[in-house]
Amino acid sequence: MGSFDFITFFFLIAAVVIFLQLRSVLGRRTGNERPPFDPYSPREMSKGPESADNGKVVQLPRRESTVEDESRYAAIDAVAKAGTPLNGQLRALSDADRSFNPEDFVSGAKMAYEMIVMAFADGDRKTLKGLLSREVYEGFDSAISDREGKGEVVKSTFVGIEKADITHAEIKDNEENITVRIISQLISATYDKQGKLIDGDADSVAEVNDLWTFSRDIRSRDPNWKLIATESEN
Repeated sequence: MGSFDFITFFFLIAAVVIFLQLRSVLGRRTGNERPPFDPYSPREMSKGPESADNGKVVQLPRRESTVEDESRYAAIDAVAKAGTPLNGQLRALSDADRSFNPEDFVSGAKMAYEMIVMAFADGDRKTLKGLLSREVYEGFDSAISDREGKGEVVKSTFVGIEKADITHAEIKDNEENITVRIISQLISATYDKQGKLIDGDADSVAEVNDLWTFSRDIRSRDPNWKLIATESEN
């Protein structure tokens, strides 16, 4: 009985010692412990399964290109009905040139139209050279030279643009070409060297209908377009 009591006491003492040693190690806090996870805590639920250590959240990739495409196409649909040939042409052009915006283009084309019309009337070759392709400039320059040779003078007043619509768009040999129908109002009169009226009317507003085609090299960083073809619908 005494022997049994001694052995029992010995193991009891050993168990207490082991427990105290384990407690000294397992119970020690280093300051790096992760807080307990509570699946019902609003904080944990807000993190979701994509949360990582150190409070960092892994963001899922956004389909920015899809959002961008939808925005570009919406701008095109606003000027050309979806499903029409023109809409398809403009979408193809926009896919090749993501900086293209039809509304901005039409606004720029209207400004260029007024500048070109007035520069031609005034014989302003410098302005024309920056807005026209080489071939179109040569035609305008020849007409101005012929007028100057005859001593004729053109007096014009630009009243405004009534309407401007894109009618065709294409990409050809790295060139994006867009044709615009422009309906404008202009007062224009041409006088000979004696000051006699030989064309137009200085007192009435005339409606002018033009089809102008503008072009830009899609590889160029230059955002400016140049007039490459003109056609009158009067």
